[in-house]
Amino acid sequence: METTNLLKKVRKIEIKARGLSRQLFAGQYHSAFKGRGMAFTEVREYYYGDDIRSIDWNVTARFNHPYVKVFEEEREITVILAIDVSGSNEFGAKGRIKEEIITEIAGVLAFSAISNNDKVGVIFFSDRIEKFIPPKKGSTHILRIIRELVDFRPESKGTDIAGAMKYLRNVIRKRSVSFIISDFLDSGFEDALRIVAKKHDTVCLRIYDEREYNIPGIGLVKLKDAETGDVFWVDTSTREFREEIRRKKKKNDAVLEDIFSRAGVDHTLISTHLDYVPPLMQLFRQRGRY
Repeated sequence: METTNLLKKVRKIEIKARGLSRQLFAGQYHSAFKGRGMAFTEVREYYYGDDIRSIDWNVTARFNHPYVKVFEEEREITVILAIDVSGSNEFGAKGRIKEEIITEIAGVLAFSAISNNDKVGVIFFSDRIEKFIPPKKGSTHILRIIRELVDFRPESKGTDIAGAMKYLRNVIRKRSVSFIISDFLDSGFEDALRIVAKKHDTVCLRIYDEREYNIPGIGLVKLKDAETGDVFWVDTSTREFREEIRRKKKKNDAVLEDIFSRAGVDHTLISTHLDYVPPLMQLFRQRGRY
């Protein structure tokens, strides 16, 4: 992409993502993604109404007067965006293409994170780890991430979610909030996702296009698998074929729901032809109630 066009696109995404993160997501993000826990800060004298469970008995015994421990929330967290850049994300028949939606969502999450003084890192993956941007703070770092999202061209077209999860587990040592943004057109990643979810607060955002479920009856159509390159013809005019496609997709949805549930991860569906704000807000609100 030419530099001028790249900068224009980056600026456009920056304005939209920054605006959404400030207007809609700032408070929801803070309540939905909390710090690692409570950190001890000091000891002070006991006051009427203090929780007796916070009494420091060693200090109390030393001064013959009750003292309590004071804790503060460890607010700062590390946010990791594990972004699927495989060939299937170039698809978008009814709305925008998946990679455009993914870019905007990643931008919103990144700006929401830095507004809370959190670090943000990115893992781009296909069937290999394409690129890793270590977690850092600051607007300059976020703009670098958005530039990479807009202009990044993967070396491979396949998908290996299990490999991405293993890499995440190995490269990010401390507990983080990890967003897996993908269409999840892959299999065999159940165990890897479950292991990652035990270490990191993991959220899966699944992007889909309505045409993957409802193919119009327009006769013989030549299709190409964006990840394998295989080309084949299908007869979309038959109702049986269209129903079979819908049935397989619904079955796959049920399988994914079971995988996410067993792994204990929060997740939501985001369509290419609908506004992604409502499902994200709903996800944040649900998490805020925990």
